[in-house]
Amino acid sequence: MTAIAITEPGGPEVLKPESRPLPSLGDSEILIRVAAAGVNRPDVLQRAGAYPPPKGASDLPGLEVAGTVAAVGSNVSRWKAGDTVCALTPGGGYAEYALVDQSNALSIPDGLTSVEAAAIPETFFTVWHNVFQRGGLKSGETLLVHGGASGIGTTAIMLAKAFGSTVIVTAGSDEKCAACRELGADEAINYREKDWVDVVKQVTGKRGANVILDMVGGPYIEKNYQAAAIDGRIVSIAFLQGSRAEVDFVRLMMKRLTHTGSTLRAQSVEAKAGIAGELEEKVWPLLAQGKVRPLVHARFPLAEASRAHALMETNAHIGKIVLEV
Repeated sequence: MTAIAITEPGGPEVLKPESRPLPSLGDSEILIRVAAAGVNRPDVLQRAGAYPPPKGASDLPGLEVAGTVAAVGSNVSRWKAGDTVCALTPGGGYAEYALVDQSNALSIPDGLTSVEAAAIPETFFTVWHNVFQRGGLKSGETLLVHGGASGIGTTAIMLAKAFGSTVIVTAGSDEKCAACRELGADEAINYREKDWVDVVKQVTGKRGANVILDMVGGPYIEKNYQAAAIDGRIVSIAFLQGSRAEVDFVRLMMKRLTHTGSTLRAQSVEAKAGIAGELEEKVWPLLAQGKVRPLVHARFPLAEASRAHALMETNAHIGKIVLEV
């Protein structure tokens, strides 16, 4: 098969097509003939040498795919050859074939293309786990999302609105803010022009946000404490501006805040299966009904993965970037 390898740590240019043998099928795994693969920020970090794959995972980048089941392991009961699926992978998605445990795959929702389906797993698993499972967002509460125009951000907007929450986002341009509003955000703040803490307080009647999804870190950590409501939950999933900050923890006590976080890739197959089960029950019907739909900004041929990474590093995209195989 053709795969996109990281020839050495570096910029987008180190991503090169090469020939690889098909991966060996485990008893509980399915082999997917990949039609499309999502591009995510962890892929960029792995390419740069800053995010090594978990033990036992493929060294190829790519955390989500969509395609057709080509073969199944001896213990696989749910899937058969010919089924169309999308899946969360621990790596190896940038290839013509990818392996995944049967429990980490889901049927492609009715009405979605393979490109749209490939834009689902990484962001929908991440948002569901962090906003709804860890953050406990409820109908009627307010969610604040940083990076609202990213793949994670656009997904968080759509899911939070679908489940009855008010959504505030921050983004870096008026164009991105407008796109977030079109997706359903109740308020979109251009952080280059306004103090988003002040705006959050104004919009919420000084109550603050009940749940904050933060992928920025750095100085945002202290500001999140300022913007959070009493009994607020702050969930950190990345640190684009650094993982260290000076924070006044008095607010943590006085507001009874919960500050948690997670990574998805390193979690066990069983943990990911649990997320998949909830998504299938609660979110897949929304996708099939067209009430929620992944937003694809751009698509590139697999061989041009370097161009996809270059685009992601500009931060100009709104939604997901996908590779077509």
